[in-house]
Amino acid sequence: MYKIQRGFRGPAMAAGFLLVITVVAGLAEADVVSALGGGGGFQRVLTLERAFPVEERVELEAVKARDRARHSRMLQSYPGGIVDFSVGGTSDPYAVGLYYTKVRLGSPPREFNVQIDTGSDILWVTCSSCNDCPLNSGLGIPLNFFDAATSSTVSPISCSDSICASIVQIASAECSNEGNLCNYSFQYGDGSGTSGFYMSDILYFDSILGTSLITNSSAPIVFGCTTSLFGDLTKSDRAVDGIFGFGQQGLSVISQLSSRGITPKVFSHCLRGEGSGGGILVLGEILDPRIVYTPLVPSQPHYNLYLQSIAVNGQVLPIDQAVFTTSGNQGTIVDSGTTLAYLVEGAYDPLVAAITAAVSTSVKPIISKGNQCYLISASVGEMFPTVAFNFAGGASMVLRPIDYLVRMGFVDGAATWCIGFVKVQNQGTTILGDLVLKDKIFVYDLAHQRIGWADYDCTSSVNVSITSGKDEYVNAGQLSVSRSSSTSVLFKLMHDTYNNYLVLHLLVLIGFLFL
Repeated sequence: MYKIQRGFRGPAMAAGFLLVITVVAGLAEADVVSALGGGGGFQRVLTLERAFPVEERVELEAVKARDRARHSRMLQSYPGGIVDFSVGGTSDPYAVGLYYTKVRLGSPPREFNVQIDTGSDILWVTCSSCNDCPLNSGLGIPLNFFDAATSSTVSPISCSDSICASIVQIASAECSNEGNLCNYSFQYGDGSGTSGFYMSDILYFDSILGTSLITNSSAPIVFGCTTSLFGDLTKSDRAVDGIFGFGQQGLSVISQLSSRGITPKVFSHCLRGEGSGGGILVLGEILDPRIVYTPLVPSQPHYNLYLQSIAVNGQVLPIDQAVFTTSGNQGTIVDSGTTLAYLVEGAYDPLVAAITAAVSTSVKPIISKGNQCYLISASVGEMFPTVAFNFAGGASMVLRPIDYLVRMGFVDGAATWCIGFVKVQNQGTTILGDLVLKDKIFVYDLAHQRIGWADYDCTSSVNVSITSGKDEYVNAGQLSVSRSSSTSVLFKLMHDTYNNYLVLHLLVLIGFLFL
């Protein structure tokens, strides 16, 4: 037994004791018994050392600095810490029509609201030199600009940098003699686009290490500094500070962090569809026994899946399998950056016909602005059929009526609901956007090249794996809630059995402050 006795050193502030105890947590049970019992006292010696000299006055800032340095070392050595981000926005195309999160970049860190986009790879934010970027947002969020001149840790990526050379090889960068900067210019599926140059700076985030430690962490990343926008990105009604690409290419943030062992090679989201929206976004694996997985189509730039059939009320529709084939611009992708959903003509027409036939006796079908709509006097959930998208591996994505219908307003007192799928030509791409993705857990397991999902109430807490296995996890009560500091989020330990041979560092800070 150790006895700690208070001591006084006159009227000045007394320096506290900082005891560092290192315990090997992977010892077998018999080793622990022999170490602590058996009548022979301690058979192993725990060495205690002072972090600060006993006679030296210790300032609180010095202790904080030491802790920050230690947390940084722990982050680098821990195999896959969990990183969580807040989520705002909704899937409602007549409200927000997108989901966004906050990132902190630069030194000192500056906060940016960026759209969550699994259909692209690059994280970019608007820079102070952008002339045509929106100054205000109809979303009611402040717009900020990254100013390289105010960050002490920023580093532009030059054309001679090896990073630029690797980016150029995947056609997302170009170099010119002007300024010797590694430039980019790319266009999104809706015709909008952005151009600018690449930079490296510090990304700050909240990381969960082990089952209860939440630490403010950081890591250098390469991102885009946008100097020009075009298309819908110039409009202020849904303006954000940038786009957070969650693709699987090497320049995405998830790829940059996982390649250095800072996070696991998996991320998850749960986007709330009802009410004020929001949800959960973590660099880590959300666990739920109901999640079903389907393999990713290999060697594709997007999250392509093997869609095999579509069923209405359990009846498989007569759709030519060729329209689901992945080749060139054809295939089925998951894209959180798309508000609605897009379905190739060969699948769209049979689907709409089957839905209309199922409700023709209880609703009035109409065509409004080229869209198939319905006048409804009762709840859509009671009148419309379920739709199932069936994927390889036996994984089915079952859609409720509100997952494929969009409310458009009222006509003569009756609610107007329209099919939320947009018809595209057969050689086009089927895109599962937020309309379909909402109210579900989605897990993008890049390490195993698969995607999983399960219906879920995204206002509830989620279990997130903290190891490569499934024997440890934390229950995170609303990981996505906005907060001023990481300590305001409650993480409840659900399982504390340690099977890993981890070194558990117990820091005991006992300070006695006297005047």
